[in-house]
Amino acid sequence: MITTNTCETKASLGQTAVSGRLPVAQYVSGILNRHRAVVARAISIIESDLPSDQALAEQILEGVLPHTGKSRRIGISGIPGSGKSTFIDALGMYLLHELGENVAVLSVDPSSPVSGGSILGDKTRMERLSGQPDAFIRPSPSRGYLGGVARRTRECILVCEAAGYQNVLVETIGVGQSEIVVSSMTDFFLLLMIPGAGDELQGIKRGIIEMVDGIVINKADGENFRQARRARSQYETALRMFAPNRQGWTAQVLTCSALENRGIRESWQMILDHRAHQEAGGHLERRREAQALSWMRELISSGLQEIFQNTSTVQERFARLEHSVRERAISPSRAARELLDLYQI
Repeated sequence: MITTNTCETKASLGQTAVSGRLPVAQYVSGILNRHRAVVARAISIIESDLPSDQALAEQILEGVLPHTGKSRRIGISGIPGSGKSTFIDALGMYLLHELGENVAVLSVDPSSPVSGGSILGDKTRMERLSGQPDAFIRPSPSRGYLGGVARRTRECILVCEAAGYQNVLVETIGVGQSEIVVSSMTDFFLLLMIPGAGDELQGIKRGIIEMVDGIVINKADGENFRQARRARSQYETALRMFAPNRQGWTAQVLTCSALENRGIRESWQMILDHRAHQEAGGHLERRREAQALSWMRELISSGLQEIFQNTSTVQERFARLEHSVRERAISPSRAARELLDLYQI
């Protein structure tokens, strides 16, 4: 790890207050030394839509890339009210104080459909974890991005890995048709549920069940304890309908009470067992390679769409064709074809 002089770092941050930026080398050095302020600033740059920030973000990522890939990447999703933040708070504290490890949490908040803003209240909900020096919590607005994951979450994972966080937890908004996108950027996809499985099973898409690596039924305490055991049995029955995934792993179902810190150790052991299984068969490396290629293709697609929409000839015709489609004067397919015909590389 690169060693950075504390006085130099503080001076650099002082300059940042004036200039707004650090040199690329100091961003990279600050990240590798796990300087929380620099890590936070780097993530802000990565999440920015400004072209100048995007160029800087690429340089930062290239600088830290050789130091990435060593963390455990865990995606955590669940229906509203399943207690994701409470579960992550309990799991993070277990990692810190029982195992002596550190943890970064990338928590995606729902954005307002009107203003695009978000509450960003996860530091408040994770009361214990947010005060720990070896924990880094970064809430980010989803801005309506597909799957409940912020647009730059993948890059943020790399920054946290380069900063030496052994465990990176990605908390998503909730279960929906596109929520499985989290599995394309993590090693383990955990679905958090609550007792009362009969109703919830109807609301879960088959595709999500097929993608999960494990299910944990939270709030298995008090009067919910028996109901949680029944829910576990129902989920296990549902999972038996599917064959093991291509890596030979069969998703497990556990119960826990994050509020009472019960079942947290068992939940983490399930994640470790999955990790050992992945590494033994060489599946982890192949999974991450496939994820990196998928990420590249996704960036190409979004980049081409942005270039297309910003082309002057397309902009001039776009509003008019939209009006024609709304008035049913032209079919959507013909309108799309006309716009595509206007675009020449």
